[in-house]
Amino acid sequence: MTRIIERLDEISHQYDALLVDLWGCVHNGLEPYPEAVAALERYRASGGTILLLTNSPRPRAGVTKQLIEMGVPENAWHTIATSGDSARMAMFRGVVGQKVYFIGEDHDERFFEPLKLMGDPVEITRVPLDQADGIVCTGPFDPMADPSENRATFLYAKQKGMKLLCANPDIVVDRGERREWCAGALAQLYTEMGGESLYFGKPHPPIYDLARARLAELGKVPATDRLLAIGDGIATDIQGAQGEDIDSLFITGGLAAAETGTDRQPDPAKLDSFLSDKMVTPTYAIGKLR
Repeated sequence: MTRIIERLDEISHQYDALLVDLWGCVHNGLEPYPEAVAALERYRASGGTILLLTNSPRPRAGVTKQLIEMGVPENAWHTIATSGDSARMAMFRGVVGQKVYFIGEDHDERFFEPLKLMGDPVEITRVPLDQADGIVCTGPFDPMADPSENRATFLYAKQKGMKLLCANPDIVVDRGERREWCAGALAQLYTEMGGESLYFGKPHPPIYDLARARLAELGKVPATDRLLAIGDGIATDIQGAQGEDIDSLFITGGLAAAETGTDRQPDPAKLDSFLSDKMVTPTYAIGKLR
């Protein structure tokens, strides 16, 4: 049974480290949530470790820069693990070939910057679709366009046996009041059409391996039962935590605000109905991180 809590402080003392989602929890894509930032600052001041665990296709440095520019103070976290870095590591191992067709916006081109790996990374070249071994997708060319616009591209790619590397498994994200499509929506379509999509962010295991490696870099290796995952994505943050046997705090006022009847806090009956339908059971729930 999921317990609805009022504040993070009620439970945070039970955990040595937090794995915190960003979009919908700490910020809305445009500005930070002051109560969420304050909650993380209090937890860090109490001695806890905070790892920001995000399905952003950007490298860690790019997310850090974005947060600082947005006004999230650096004392609200210790380190960051991104879906982008997890996916980049796979790309530079050649999982979709050396010649790749890129689907994404211009600001995500840093995905192809060199990455230090053990051993020698393969050389990746961006090419037109008809010359590609596989596809790298950080998101749609236009986040407001319906994913079905990619059907012709995906039909050709499927016929050629190309794999699609998905750098962000999220289906949608809310930028302020505007809902946008993410790379996960395209990967889902490609899979439905019979293609093969490879995922490296939440809820899939590779990003949790990266998260543990990032904590180890800090000299922090908490036991699994001393980790708490926080997020608003029931199919990413919460399902991923459940798959890793990590306790979770579901932020109901994000992507599922309407379904859970969340104003300040979720409606208990609607929350139970939503969780039953999704067949996922977070340890805790709260309207907004505070």
